[in-house]
Amino acid sequence: MVENGGAVIDHRGLVTLSIAKEDTKDATPPLITRQYSQKLLAELFGTYFLVFAGCGAIMADVGKNNMAGHPGIAIVWGAARMVMVYTIGHVSGAHINPAVTIAFASCRRFPWKEVPGYVIAQILASTLANETLRLIFNMTHDQFVGNVPPGSDLQSLVMEIIITFYLMFVITAVITDDRATGQLAGVAIGSTVLLNAIFAGPISGASMNPARSIGPSLVWNEYKGLWVYILGPIVGAIGGAWAYNTIRFKPMSEISKGASRQ
Repeated sequence: MVENGGAVIDHRGLVTLSIAKEDTKDATPPLITRQYSQKLLAELFGTYFLVFAGCGAIMADVGKNNMAGHPGIAIVWGAARMVMVYTIGHVSGAHINPAVTIAFASCRRFPWKEVPGYVIAQILASTLANETLRLIFNMTHDQFVGNVPPGSDLQSLVMEIIITFYLMFVITAVITDDRATGQLAGVAIGSTVLLNAIFAGPISGASMNPARSIGPSLVWNEYKGLWVYILGPIVGAIGGAWAYNTIRFKPMSEISKGASRQ
């Protein structure tokens, strides 16, 4: 065996590279990898388009003397959510909602270390979308498009917990269960947002998304009842994710394997 610089040549003429010990040390992983930054950008764009469309529909409706009405605005929110699932779902999961991100992390389907980046991107996008709308309408139909409890805080809190539970229950089913029809995930999620917005809108505003409520509050400096739209969706989303995971059917093959190990 002959050593030649960084290579070792054995008696058969085969060459093997030799690496010094200091070169084999694992490099410290970067704080933000390229793949993670792409996910954050996807969440930024997705949340921006969702909030811009939904809140924009509210502002435009006021300018057109409520031509679209409550059902029309609900359709815009549902359609925008559906489109974003199909657009960025394969890149970042299309959470575009801090409550969804936190709920997935609580079930260990999403790494906790990525949660802060997702949440910051989502809130930033919502704030930028509302600031854009305010500049576009330029005080003509400038109005607060955030969420304020129409009745008591408790009534809105309970409603937000229930409708976000319902939404996250559907999301967990169509996104994480291989037996669900994945091609229709966007339709199922968008339809759930639409249904929730139609019947819960007059009661709580049907936010279901802390970023959707935080953005307008920051732009218009209006924070009344904001805690309802942060706490309610987070509690509801975690409950919905865990509820579906509890009833998730386990195939007989897995049950048999588990029994054989005991």
